Amino acid sequence: MKVKLTIIESKCRAHHHKTGEEYIVEDLCPPICHELWQCIYPCVYTLLNGGNLDYGNKKAKQFCFKCPDQGRVTIHGELIEE
Repeated sequence: MKVKLTIIESKCRAHHHKTGEEYIVEDLCPPICHELWQCIYPCVYTLLNGGNLDYGNKKAKQFCFKCPDQGRVTIHGELIEE
């Protein structure tokens, strides 16, 4: 299993991310901002280990998250099953 991360929107003050960037996560941290990674890691870990997440009013194998720096970056994660 893998998790695909996509930057949906970016107004990153440090210019770490651009809208449209994609990363595939198997077991190592991708080259993203450490603060953002720290916030999304529990969701990524859950998906990599077969779990579901709350997504609106349902359970799903995906998530959306805003950066802890005033929501300047929005990231979407989804499970990719091969």
